[in-house]
Amino acid sequence: MSITLLSSPLQGFTDFRFRNAFHQYFGGIDTFYSPYIRFNGKVKIKPSFEKDILPENNTVPRVIPQIMTNDADEFLFVVKYVQQFGYKELNWNLGCPYPMVTKRGMGSGLICDPEKINQILDRVYTETNIVVSLKMRMGYESSEEILKVFPILEKYPIKNIAIHARIGKQLYKGGVDLESFQKCVDQSNQKLYYNGDITSVAVFREMKQRFPMIDHWMIGRGLIADPFLPSMIKNDTTVYPEDRFKIFSKFHDTIYQQYDAALSGPTPIKMKMLGFWEYFASSFPNPRKTFKKIKKASNARSYQIAVKEILNEV
Repeated sequence: MSITLLSSPLQGFTDFRFRNAFHQYFGGIDTFYSPYIRFNGKVKIKPSFEKDILPENNTVPRVIPQIMTNDADEFLFVVKYVQQFGYKELNWNLGCPYPMVTKRGMGSGLICDPEKINQILDRVYTETNIVVSLKMRMGYESSEEILKVFPILEKYPIKNIAIHARIGKQLYKGGVDLESFQKCVDQSNQKLYYNGDITSVAVFREMKQRFPMIDHWMIGRGLIADPFLPSMIKNDTTVYPEDRFKIFSKFHDTIYQQYDAALSGPTPIKMKMLGFWEYFASSFPNPRKTFKKIKKASNARSYQIAVKEILNEV
């Protein structure tokens, strides 16, 4: 069975700059999902979101835009908006676990309301011709929540449901719940994708053996922590390229230069790269020491020196 690998959208990380550079230097991802759009009281698209999904800004094989909302009118607005750029599919985020989202009844906080999900999908399928896919957790309070939504979802020709095998209130703590994911497989007639804690080729092999019926696999944080992971999974190897850190260095420099040009002032670029290095550091021999060096860098020059030192040590 051939496998398809997808990049899970991570707010603040997987924008078009990251996606393009990732595809250029590492490859292995068949489809990228853009970080979600949501509205703050006004039905208005932020310029940064538009920039992120513009076809001319994306050089990857495939991008699917994502929306996070609990309002049918907002959903319909975004459908028309993305269709003007040629997009035929819109992914609906029912997975975000963060309290500031879930308390407002969005993301994984909406899974406990099957009727509202039904109302929104009914209007989307009645009033538009967009292809809808979903990204979900298994619930917010309990993994049983998703099972109560499945009968609603069965009414619609949803393209696929990518399920992160955790509940919302876990955030990213604790392990994935594979037994509950198996229940989803057993009880849903929809096309399911697996998402959650694919952090190595060995883990992927275990998952593939456990869920042989799954052929689409979504990778989120593991892809940032180890950018070689998707291509290694595709090639079924645990051996890194000999010039592993040279490739990483080129990738790093590419995204650094692009973010530096896009962000104003030293603090935003420092915070942006610090966020990445929380993940990057785990690919280096001493992750804590590596991250500490980056954290101590107080300006652009000291940051670049720190990166050079880290790469010279491997």
